[in-house]
Amino acid sequence: MLLSMTGFGDAHYQDDRLTVAAEVRSVNNRHLKLTCRISAAYEALEPDLERLVREAARRGSVQLWVHVERPRRPDDYRLNLVALAAYRDQLETLRQPGASTLDPVALLGLPGVVEERRDLVADPHEDWPVLETTVRRALDAFQASRAREGRAMAEELLRLGDTFARRLEEVAARAPAVVADYHQRLLERVQALVKDRLTIEPRDLIREVALFADRADIAEELTRLRAHLQQYRAVIEGPDSAGRKLEFLVQEMGRETNTIGSKANDVTISHAIVDMKGLLERIRELIQNVE
Repeated sequence: MLLSMTGFGDAHYQDDRLTVAAEVRSVNNRHLKLTCRISAAYEALEPDLERLVREAARRGSVQLWVHVERPRRPDDYRLNLVALAAYRDQLETLRQPGASTLDPVALLGLPGVVEERRDLVADPHEDWPVLETTVRRALDAFQASRAREGRAMAEELLRLGDTFARRLEEVAARAPAVVADYHQRLLERVQALVKDRLTIEPRDLIREVALFADRADIAEELTRLRAHLQQYRAVIEGPDSAGRKLEFLVQEMGRETNTIGSKANDVTISHAIVDMKGLLERIRELIQNVE
């Protein structure tokens, strides 16, 4: 089953202690590139998060974002008495005689007076079971989206492979006629020379046709291309997503196709080869996004 390297998944969790939001997204990349971000108090858990992602993805540029919040509690805040006293003393020096006494509550909004301690977590590993469950759910959704796109790509790759196979059989059917056509053209040229009273030995004619037939022989290339096509279909329909193997197969198919194009001195085959190269290019574009 093919998997796309492009995917998205998210999951959420909330109870009376924690609110967790996890999001995974990826784009194609020749290798696995991970970026994991989690709320500052839980940064110690990043290696564990990377391990979960590596279990789900082998290639691609994958980003995991995890945001963790705890409900507000009285213990999350405290007054910075030093800052409060400094503000008060400085303002007292500016107070006009007879003016009302400063209300300390009015100073609470000044920078540094109230300190928030919500990011302080005694042991982030205590919350790991909840975080792991949420991240795994996000990764499951991520995998499902990649599988859906992978199925669509597999259908298109099989369709393109079938079209390529039909063009290949057109080339195979035309190949025997190439030598016969060359023999006929050569014979016509010989007859024209004979009219000019030149002598052509039959063995020379036979040798020339044999040399051309050897140069234009594409039987081996046709056999190898058919074998590559069988393997191509087997990889697409197989249980694993093997983008690298598909890349190698398409590279080999391109090499054999180019060889046929250079050997076969025939307009009909040349037209088919152009179509086959175009199909291979479309296949290459698709498999660049296969894991």
